Amino acid sequence: MIFSDITIIDENFAVREHQFVGVKDGRVAYVGAAEPKEDFGSVYSGKGKLLMPAFYNAHTHSAMTLLRGYAENMNLQDWLNTKIFPFEAKMVGSDIYTGVKLAMAESIRSGIVSSTDMYYWLDDAGRAVAEAGCKMNLSNAVLCFDDSSFEDLPAYQIACDAYKNWHGAADGRILTDLALHGEYTSTEKVARGLAALAKEQGVHLHIHAAETKSEAAECKVRRGGRTDIEYLADCGLLDVPATLAHCVWIEESDMDIIREKGATVATCPVSNMKLASGIANVPKMLEKGVNVALGTDGVSSNNSLDLLADAKTMALAARVKAMDPAVLTPQQVLHAMTRAGALSQGRDDCGLLKEGFKADLVVMDIDAPNMQPVHNLLNNVVWSASNANVVLTMCDGRVLYKDGEFMTIDVEKAIAEANLATKKILEKL
Repeated sequence: MIFSDITIIDENFAVREHQFVGVKDGRVAYVGAAEPKEDFGSVYSGKGKLLMPAFYNAHTHSAMTLLRGYAENMNLQDWLNTKIFPFEAKMVGSDIYTGVKLAMAESIRSGIVSSTDMYYWLDDAGRAVAEAGCKMNLSNAVLCFDDSSFEDLPAYQIACDAYKNWHGAADGRILTDLALHGEYTSTEKVARGLAALAKEQGVHLHIHAAETKSEAAECKVRRGGRTDIEYLADCGLLDVPATLAHCVWIEESDMDIIREKGATVATCPVSNMKLASGIANVPKMLEKGVNVALGTDGVSSNNSLDLLADAKTMALAARVKAMDPAVLTPQQVLHAMTRAGALSQGRDDCGLLKEGFKADLVVMDIDAPNMQPVHNLLNNVVWSASNANVVLTMCDGRVLYKDGEFMTIDVEKAIAEANLATKKILEKL
């Protein structure tokens, strides 16, 4: 495909008008102001359109689409213990498949092509992602409240099987991570065992960290005065690339550790604000050189998979946190929702509109009323755009969504099956 005479956001997050972008064999093969001589096949007219990198959701629980709007107006611990955990206990593999399929439809519609996911029933989740044509870093959330070793838990075999069956599956679109649900839902013995397996497999880790004020305070009591991040580092969990979700209540010294270890913070501003967990200090993290990516968290606490909405909220929250209307440039926000997320997933050739990179691309309608007039297009994308402006989503050079049509998912069927699965779970409670 050739995108013809189109405005782009280039690899440096600068706007360039009247460009041609050729896609071949799943990659961006040409970017330039001159029309290429090579035949790239079908032509997409760029009039009134913006082409930019597709979005990477750095932290989510995809199957929780089935819990959209189910648990509201509660603090995190009550939310988890009285509503979420009981509902999840009734879910089976077919429910996970159904929930993930609905999540992929919503993600594609919103320009998201890849997600860092922490949940359960990985075979069913992987099948849904593969069929949808999306990318995902799959992981099974490990919890342990007794003295078991990690190797003695069912989660150990799940992790080994997932690595064997899914790491690199679907032409590399699916990778497996290892996941610790959190410091407060596990033991040091399990944490160290998980770190050892991650090193052995050569995979990334995915961990909830310092989401609430009480969690951070109680960690110091449990772990001999250490912060959440200090404890995770001491357990070896940051000796491999790690995505640390939330990090609302980390200290400046923690940010230094995260930077030195090369970990990523997946900030989830909508979820954190909705659950009144707090506002992460993203400006300070970026100032210290931390890779900050953007996540939605699960639909049960967001309640959508619209990363453009999260991007605007990220920018707003940063300004309130710093009490400074100049913090976070639009380039920093766009980097968080694209390149930073791709790097956090270990997808080094993704997340930029650049020759040789995977063709993960989004086309936005910039002739729409909410995008006009244009004084600064990057500002419009961050502050004015919504998922309604997304008119095409491409993953690895394959068009998954175009002008209201889903190419890989029967959306009506996905919605019907999700509603039926939710009804059956509620009848069991």
